[in-house]
Amino acid sequence: MFSDVSLGDIALCVLALSVAYLVYRIGSLVGKAGKILDETQLSLRTTTENVQPTLVKLTDTVALTNDQLARVDGITSNVGAMTTNASALTGLFAATVGQPLVKVAAYSYGVRAALGGMRGTGGAHSRKSGGDA
Repeated sequence: MFSDVSLGDIALCVLALSVAYLVYRIGSLVGKAGKILDETQLSLRTTTENVQPTLVKLTDTVALTNDQLARVDGITSNVGAMTTNASALTGLFAATVGQPLVKVAAYSYGVRAALGGMRGTGGAHSRKSGGDA
């Protein structure tokens, strides 16, 4: 039965078995790659499902933060206006009350000095000369 088998037939048989083994190994690698792709797809789907609510919450947080910043901007502009008004009011007060108050103080000082000079106490001049002695 095996007397008709030549060396070429044995080589072809070994070659066919080798090719069959290679096809089997390549098939198993493709199968493993398919499982890896399935796991990757599942992992990506899970990650997407977990990230989407976080992104929605982040969007809401950013919107609320923008609202608060708008309020702070309004408060800042109001404080700026109040500062300007306070500065103007201070300037007005200094102009209307400050100058007459200085004049009254100078006049009262002059009157005290003049009355002090008439009494003989020397007024403000006696203080200066009293400090030298």
